[in-house]
Order: sequence, then C-alpha cells, then structure tokens
Amino acid sequence: MPQLTQDDTSGAPAPRLDVDTIRRQFPILDQEVKGKPLVYLDNAASSQKPLCVIDAIGDYYRNDHANVHRGVHTLSERATDAYEGARARCREFLGAAGTSEIIFTRGTTESINLVAASFGETFVKSGDTILVTEMEHHSNIVPWQLLCRRSGAELAVAPMNDNGELDLDAFDRQLDKRPVLVALGHVSNALGTVNPVAELVRRAHDAGAKVLIDGAQAVPHLGVDVKALDCDFYAFSGHKMYGPTGIGVLYGRESLLDAMNPWQGGGEMIREVTFEHTEFNVLPHKFEAGTPNVSGAVGLAAAIGFMRDVGVRNIAGHESALLRHASARAAERDWFRVVGHAAAKAGVLSFTIDGAHPNDIGMMLDADGFAVRAGHHCAMPVMQRYGLPATVRASLAVYNTRDEIDRLFASIDKVRDLLC
Repeated sequence: MPQLTQDDTSGAPAPRLDVDTIRRQFPILDQEVKGKPLVYLDNAASSQKPLCVIDAIGDYYRNDHANVHRGVHTLSERATDAYEGARARCREFLGAAGTSEIIFTRGTTESINLVAASFGETFVKSGDTILVTEMEHHSNIVPWQLLCRRSGAELAVAPMNDNGELDLDAFDRQLDKRPVLVALGHVSNALGTVNPVAELVRRAHDAGAKVLIDGAQAVPHLGVDVKALDCDFYAFSGHKMYGPTGIGVLYGRESLLDAMNPWQGGGEMIREVTFEHTEFNVLPHKFEAGTPNVSGAVGLAAAIGFMRDVGVRNIAGHESALLRHASARAAERDWFRVVGHAAAKAGVLSFTIDGAHPNDIGMMLDADGFAVRAGHHCAMPVMQRYGLPATVRASLAVYNTRDEIDRLFASIDKVRDLLC
C-alpha cells in the first residue's frame, strides 16, 4: 500500500471516486486501438491529460502569450503573472518555504543534471563519495557517473533485497563512507517500491550528506511535503502527474541554491552584464536561463489543480485498491511472476510470464487494446539484479478501473495460451 504523508493519514478510508466522471475529463481515453477499447496502463512512463490542462494551455496561447519578465505591455504582464502564479502553486504543492526554492526545468532528468553540474562544481571534489541506490532510474545514475568522471569522486551503491526494498543495513554501511550527497528515488519506476525517504534523509544528514530525491514517480501518487521530508533537493516532472511534457520542477534548499554556481548562462539569469563581469540574478531566476516554457508551467499549475480537486489521498487510495486487486489476480496464476514485492508499493505491477518474452507480451496486449510498457524501464541495474532482460509493466492512474484490471488478465491469459 502506498505510504502517505501526515496530511493523508487521518485513518478514515478514502472516499470512493466517481471514476466515470473523472474519465470523461480525459478525451484521449475515448478511443479504440486496433479495433479494441483503449486501456491505458503506461502511466509510469507518462500519464494522460485532463481537459482542464488542455484548456489551460490553449487559453494561454489564445489570450495571453508573450515573453515573461522583460516587457511592460499587458500581454507580457499577463504571461508573467501566469508563469509566477504557477511557481506559487508548485511551492504550495510541495510545501516549500518560498518560491525562490522552486526552479522550473524540462523535467526530472534536467533537474538532476542541474544539481549534478552546479552542486557538483561547487561542492564535490576528488576523493568524495556520491551514494545512490540499486533501484534508481538511469536519470539518477548517469549524471552522477559523469560528475565522478569530471571531479574524481567515487560512486557508491546501496543494494536492495529480493523483494525490491532498500537494504537499510547496507545503506548505513555506505553512509560510513561519509558521502557528500545521497541521491535516491522516492518511488521506483520499475518496481513501485516506496522508499522510507524521511528516515533515509535523516540517516544521510546524520552522516553529513546532502540529499536529492527523485520524485518523478511519487508526486502523481503520494502527498509530498519537502519540509517534512527535510530533503535538500526534490525533483519531479509534470507529464507523469497529468501535466504537459517538457516541464518539471527542482525544489532546492535556498541556502544551497544561493551557494551554487549557475548551470547555464544567457538571458534572464543575469542582473548586469559587461565584457569584464556578469552579476547573476536572484533565485530562482539564476537557474532559469533563456525564455522559459511558460505554457508548460501554466499546464502544470492546472494539473496540480486537478489533483487537488480530486484529492491526492483519494487518488492514492483508489490506485492502492486497484494494485491490491491486480496483485490478487496475479497470485491466481502460478506462471505469472510479479517482480518486486515491497511492503510499500505505489501504482506499478511489473511482471514476466514463464516462457514468453516481455516484448512479445507487450505487442500482443497492444493488439487487444492495452497500452503497457515492455523493456528495462530505464533501470537496467534493476533488471540485472533479477537476472532479467526486461519486464512488462502495468502502471496505474486515477482514471483506471477494476474492470480494466480484469480485462487485462483475461487478455494475459490469451497471450499466454498463444505464446506458451
């Protein structure tokens, strides 16, 4: 069952959602694929978009588009208000202390690369250690490898157990190396494991490390409060939480962001430029060089509004019930192997079928109208940990239904009969 923040743990059961009404807000779901009704179960890769997000982006381009911050005319002022209003909504959504701690990026990958480049240049030196976990997405591995190559630092890895849970004793042993930074995922995209991030942050801080959390898979499913987590950086993407592609957020502790060098140079991130000297802008603009993705920010604000209206706790409860149902259906089949049995999971059923390749399963499910993901899920070390080339991943969102889960397993039964 997903872990929830303190705001989501009243003890009362989550109200039953009117999923039919919610589904009508997602026009893309009302279609057939290869003659079959679409069942979209690839939400960990990217979620679909409600009308409020689509309309907000369209309304912005129809009525308010201009470049932000650098104009005194009405459209520029409207665009600036919309952009900075979106930043304020993100601050509230994450529980950050101020908007100066909210940096807009293209997504989680860019956010992590920003920290690797800027924090790395400012604070990481030869002989230092950076600690990641075995269940990370490539986006939370490769930037640190590149930083280690540049700086002479060492990359250490905390392993997980067979259930797909972080080995906490091994994590503590890695902390004995006194890493300068710990980078870990809040929720595993390949397994659905929900890490006990507040406790991991506490342990890392006790060891003297700063902490970055990859929240790409957590924000769509769980309430997140960065002050309660006490993390130093938190990154997420809009497109996984019902928002548009090409927009994301990096939360950073203000004192750290102030001390870090800019990542990219150009317009907006400066206050004064001469050929002899450049004075950088204040936070958060210091890290937002060039014309930003204003429409993306507007769409992200609308997506946050959608999640608030439905209720993050309600979304988590609905998806948790679906995951329990899917897990029960899986347990009925002795040839169906679930990969990842963590006690705390959110929204992911990763699996294989004895005698069938995941790519073949995925293509045959597509022929029956099901959108699932087959592959290594940008988590090759996870696949290597289980001795697998790939898995099939069905991942959930608020618009999925119990009937869709039942139809998925009926289709899986047909696929197994044909392939095995």
